[in-house]
Amino acid sequence: MSKNLSLISQNPQFSDFAFFVLVVKKGSLSVAARELDITLSAVSKRLARIEQGVGVRLLNRTTRRLSLTEEGAIFLERATRILADVEEMENYFHRARDRPSGLLKINAPMGFGRSYIAPVVSAFAKLHRDVEVQLHLTDRPVSLNNDDFDLAIRFGELPDARIIARKIAPNRRLLCASPAYLKLHGRPQAPQDLLNHDCIVLRQNDSGFGVWRLSKSGETHSIKVEGALSSNDGEVTLTWGLDGHGILMRAEWDIARYFRSGRLEQVLADYALPPADIFAVYAEQNQASPKVLAFVDFLASRFSPKRQAWDDNHSMW
Repeated sequence: MSKNLSLISQNPQFSDFAFFVLVVKKGSLSVAARELDITLSAVSKRLARIEQGVGVRLLNRTTRRLSLTEEGAIFLERATRILADVEEMENYFHRARDRPSGLLKINAPMGFGRSYIAPVVSAFAKLHRDVEVQLHLTDRPVSLNNDDFDLAIRFGELPDARIIARKIAPNRRLLCASPAYLKLHGRPQAPQDLLNHDCIVLRQNDSGFGVWRLSKSGETHSIKVEGALSSNDGEVTLTWGLDGHGILMRAEWDIARYFRSGRLEQVLADYALPPADIFAVYAEQNQASPKVLAFVDFLASRFSPKRQAWDDNHSMW
C-alpha cells in the first residue's frame, strides 16, 4: 500500500488508519517510530489519541510486543479495507488522467506522411478511441512554437534547440539515377562530375536550392547542380528520375524499393550526404502530454528495426 497517496496523507482520519496499520504490521512501537522517523513518545501519543477517538483500547502493549484486542482486530480489518478502497479509487482517477484523449494535431512531410505516417495513425486510432487525430501534410517544416500542431515529423538536423526530439529511425540521403540514364550519359565518378550531368532538383524548405553537399574522408564538396527539371514535390522528382531524366537526391525510405527492383541505381555511393534521420519533435509544453507521448511511443515501436524487413544493403526500408 502506498504511503504517498494524497487522500490518505491529507485526510487526518485516513492518515490515522494508515498509521495504525503500519504499527500493527511492524509489531513494535519502537520499530514503527524508526520507520516513520519520529520519536517513540510521538508514536505512543498518536496511538493513544486514536484509541481515545474510538473510545476503546485497540492494542495491548507490553515492553516486548503488541497484540490486538478484539476491537483492535475489527479496527484493523476495517481500516485496511478502507485504505485499499481509497488507493483503488485514486489509481482509477490517475489512470483516467493519464489516458490519452482529446485532439492530437500532427504535421508530416507530404510523401513520407502519405506512405508511412498515415498507416501508423490508422493503427493508433484503433487502439486509442478517445484521441481525435488530425494529420496535416506539408512540403516544408512548420513552427511548433504556437498551438497549431502538437508534434511534427522531421528529417535531418534540427535547428531549433527549444524543441524536444526523439529519433524514430535512421535514414540516409542518396544520389541515384535510372539504368537507362546512366547507360546514355555515363556514371559520375567524383562530385565534380555532377556538373556535366542533368540533375533533378527538389525546391524545398528555401535552403540551398540546387546545392548538393557530398563528404568523404573529412572533405566536403558543395556542388551547384543544374538540370532542365525541378519541383517542390519529392514524388514528382522521383517519377522523373524513374523516367530517365537525370540524377536525383532522395531519402532512402523513398527509393530503397527501386534499388531492389533495379529501376534505380545508386551513384557516388562512397560519398555521404547530409543526414536525414527521422525524428518526432514537439514543444516543451507537450513533453508530459499523454496523447503526444502515447503516439510517439507507438510510432517508435512501429519503426523499430525488429518490425522492418531489412534489405540486402541492411537498409530498414
